[in-house]
Amino acid sequence: MEKNIYKIYHNDFGIAFQWKSDITKQDKIQLVFRNMGFYLSTKEIKQFRQNVYDAKSAKGCSCCERDCDTKSILLKTPSTKVDLAVNNKELIEVEDLITGTLFQLDLDNYLNNLCNL
Repeated sequence: MEKNIYKIYHNDFGIAFQWKSDITKQDKIQLVFRNMGFYLSTKEIKQFRQNVYDAKSAKGCSCCERDCDTKSILLKTPSTKVDLAVNNKELIEVEDLITGTLFQLDLDNYLNNLCNL
Protein backbone atom coordinates (compact mmCIF):
# COMPACT_ATOMS: atom_id res chain seq x y z
CA MET A 1 0.00 0.00 0.00
CA GLU A 2 2.89 2.41 0.74
CA LYS A 3 3.70 2.63 -2.96
CA ASN A 4 0.16 3.92 -3.66
CA ILE A 5 0.30 6.79 -1.17
CA TYR A 6 2.19 9.99 -0.55
CA LYS A 7 2.72 10.10 3.21
CA ILE A 8 2.37 13.64 4.53
CA TYR A 9 2.77 13.14 8.27
CA HIS A 10 2.45 10.42 10.89
CA ASN A 11 2.79 9.88 14.61
CA ASP A 12 2.19 6.91 16.91
CA PHE A 13 -1.56 7.60 16.79
CA GLY A 14 -2.24 7.98 13.08
CA ILE A 15 -1.21 8.98 9.58
CA ALA A 16 -2.07 11.64 7.03
CA PHE A 17 -1.57 10.83 3.37
CA GLN A 18 -2.83 11.38 -0.14
CA TRP A 19 -3.57 8.64 -2.61
CA LYS A 20 -1.11 9.12 -5.47
CA SER A 21 -4.00 8.82 -7.92
CA ASP A 22 -5.70 11.83 -6.21
CA ILE A 23 -2.75 14.21 -5.92
CA THR A 24 -3.29 16.03 -9.20
CA LYS A 25 -7.09 15.68 -9.25
CA GLN A 26 -8.15 17.15 -5.93
CA ASP A 27 -7.04 18.60 -2.65
CA LYS A 28 -8.18 15.78 -0.33
CA ILE A 29 -6.13 14.33 2.48
CA GLN A 30 -6.79 11.03 4.22
CA LEU A 31 -6.44 11.28 8.03
CA VAL A 32 -6.49 7.85 9.68
CA PHE A 33 -6.48 7.24 13.42
CA ARG A 34 -8.32 4.99 15.90
CA ASN A 35 -9.53 2.67 13.12
CA MET A 36 -11.25 5.59 11.37
CA GLY A 37 -10.43 7.43 8.21
CA PHE A 38 -11.44 10.96 7.29
CA TYR A 39 -11.15 12.18 3.70
CA LEU A 40 -10.78 15.94 4.17
CA SER A 41 -9.86 19.10 2.29
CA THR A 42 -7.23 21.41 3.72
CA LYS A 43 -10.01 23.77 4.81
CA GLU A 44 -11.74 20.93 6.68
CA ILE A 45 -8.46 19.94 8.36
CA LYS A 46 -8.07 23.54 9.56
CA GLN A 47 -11.62 23.41 10.93
CA PHE A 48 -10.78 20.11 12.64
CA ARG A 49 -7.76 21.81 14.26
CA GLN A 50 -10.07 24.54 15.57
CA ASN A 51 -12.40 21.85 16.92
CA VAL A 52 -9.44 20.33 18.79
CA TYR A 53 -8.59 23.73 20.28
CA ASP A 54 -12.23 24.17 21.31
CA ALA A 55 -12.31 20.71 22.92
CA LYS A 56 -9.07 21.43 24.80
CA SER A 57 -10.47 24.64 26.20
CA ALA A 58 -13.84 23.06 27.09
CA LYS A 59 -12.51 20.08 29.03
CA GLY A 60 -13.02 20.54 32.68
CA CYS A 61 -13.35 17.30 34.60
CA SER A 62 -10.61 16.28 37.00
CA CYS A 63 -10.14 13.01 35.12
CA CYS A 64 -9.02 14.93 32.01
CA GLU A 65 -6.32 16.65 34.02
CA ARG A 66 -5.07 13.38 35.55
CA ASP A 67 -4.56 11.95 32.06
CA CYS A 68 -6.74 8.89 32.68
CA ASP A 69 -8.20 6.70 29.97
CA THR A 70 -11.79 7.85 30.36
CA LYS A 71 -13.03 9.15 27.04
CA SER A 72 -14.80 12.14 28.52
CA ILE A 73 -13.92 14.80 25.93
CA LEU A 74 -16.27 15.33 22.99
CA LEU A 75 -14.33 16.19 19.82
CA LYS A 76 -16.37 17.48 16.92
CA THR A 77 -15.16 16.45 13.47
CA PRO A 78 -15.61 18.35 10.21
CA SER A 79 -18.52 16.01 9.49
CA THR A 80 -21.65 17.35 11.16
CA LYS A 81 -22.83 13.79 11.71
CA VAL A 82 -19.72 12.50 13.51
CA ASP A 83 -18.30 13.45 16.92
CA LEU A 84 -15.63 11.49 18.79
CA ALA A 85 -15.25 10.67 22.45
CA VAL A 86 -11.55 10.94 23.31
CA ASN A 87 -9.36 11.14 26.37
CA ASN A 88 -6.73 13.82 26.99
CA LYS A 89 -3.85 11.78 25.52
CA GLU A 90 -5.81 11.04 22.34
CA LEU A 91 -6.76 14.70 22.01
CA ILE A 92 -3.07 15.66 22.17
CA GLU A 93 -2.21 12.98 19.58
CA VAL A 94 -4.96 14.16 17.21
CA GLU A 95 -3.75 17.73 17.64
CA ASP A 96 -0.19 16.67 16.78
CA LEU A 97 -1.39 14.73 13.74
CA ILE A 98 -3.41 17.66 12.42
CA THR A 99 -0.79 20.31 13.21
CA GLY A 100 2.00 18.24 11.66
CA THR A 101 -0.11 17.61 8.57
CA LEU A 102 -0.90 21.30 8.08
CA PHE A 103 2.74 22.25 8.66
CA GLN A 104 3.94 19.74 6.06
CA LEU A 105 1.30 20.87 3.54
CA ASP A 106 2.34 24.51 4.03
CA LEU A 107 6.01 23.57 3.68
CA ASP A 108 5.31 21.59 0.50
CA ASN A 109 3.36 24.53 -0.96
CA TYR A 110 6.13 26.96 -0.04
CA LEU A 111 8.83 24.80 -1.62
CA ASN A 112 6.76 24.18 -4.75
CA ASN A 113 6.15 27.92 -5.14
CA LEU A 114 9.83 28.67 -4.51
CA CYS A 115 10.95 26.15 -7.13
CA ASN A 116 8.49 27.55 -9.68
CA LEU A 117 9.85 31.12 -9.43
